[in-house]
Amino acid sequence: MPPNDAVELAALIALGYLCGGLLGAVWICRLAGVADPRWRGSRNPGFSNVLRLYGPRLALATLSVDAAKGMPVLWLARAGDLPPWAQGMVGLGVLLGHSYPLCHRLRGGRAVASAFGVLLVLTPYVALLCAACWVLLAWRVRTAAVASLGAALLAPLASVWLARDYVAVVIAFALLVLVRHVWHIRRLTGDSPGE
Repeated sequence: MPPNDAVELAALIALGYLCGGLLGAVWICRLAGVADPRWRGSRNPGFSNVLRLYGPRLALATLSVDAAKGMPVLWLARAGDLPPWAQGMVGLGVLLGHSYPLCHRLRGGRAVASAFGVLLVLTPYVALLCAACWVLLAWRVRTAAVASLGAALLAPLASVWLARDYVAVVIAFALLVLVRHVWHIRRLTGDSPGE
């Protein structure tokens, strides 16, 4: 990669990280005048915790912000004709910013909604299929963590079928989501205390 392109890519990754660090749950709850969800419920600044604490209106607003916040920088990456792996690096910057935001002392969310937004730009059919899987599992098992795990496991398989150029990228996203859910996996198997 030429030096100018490398600098552009590094700038887009950094911008993606900063965009990812804008936690929708924190800002939406602050605007609504309710307590920070990082200190209540599961202490996760994400859709499902906000839904349990404050209901569907604030939860949907949180989902919308977290899904949309990385889209502008990803559109820039696509407009710059970056190869799929480089677009994936920008997307990974968004997810890492959401999961480990510097401005929130590295206390971020589990990156499910942000991953959906990133995939919606890079691989829209994979994103929509995984979203359908999430909704179906959440409806059947009533557990957001299980729905998120199912969708994350489906994403790489779906990318083989629907977005071959992005398979490695989608695998990286899915691994991050799975790692962020390790605590939940342990809780569901009874190896750690409840909330």
